[in-house]
Amino acid sequence: MLKITLATGNLHKVEEINLIAKNYNIEFVLPEGEFDPVEDSDNFLGNAYCKAKCAANLGKTELYLADDSGLCVEALNGEPGIHSARYAPSAKERIYKLLDAIKNEENRKAYFTCAMVVVDKKSNILFQTQQYCHGEILKEEIGDNGFGYDPIFFVESEKTGMAQLSPDKKALVSHRAKALNEVLSWIKNEYIEK
Repeated sequence: MLKITLATGNLHKVEEINLIAKNYNIEFVLPEGEFDPVEDSDNFLGNAYCKAKCAANLGKTELYLADDSGLCVEALNGEPGIHSARYAPSAKERIYKLLDAIKNEENRKAYFTCAMVVVDKKSNILFQTQQYCHGEILKEEIGDNGFGYDPIFFVESEKTGMAQLSPDKKALVSHRAKALNEVLSWIKNEYIEK
């Protein structure tokens, strides 16, 4: 089994990504040591690279995958965007702040985006992609699955809330799943089937 370091401190994210990757004979693991990247880019791909580089500096594996994702709301000019995780101190507070910010807006269109970058031990970029999940912001929370902004996001393609999707369904339609499947296909072609 190919082990790849996932540049995150979020165990939930590792579990979600391993669920999607289960058929590829790949296991994602947390970085070893003090993982504390400085995300100083003004875009998702740049911040993903910052995380990947930090993980590679701690490195024990051949490959390092990082993602940076966020929610972009049309009526808020793309905010919270790259600041999605830092929009407010807790997940609940982020949801309430966002709902309050657009309470008088008719346009509730939004999208989740996920940028992923794969680097080697020397922090060279080997592969990168950015994918999207389009929908709109609900007026109140629905569903018990997912995390982050999922309870207030209506998935256009599924005609249901993100937090109402089963983990297996989310693993097919989410922004992270789409980006990860591109990464996994690339890894399979470059490292597993060669």
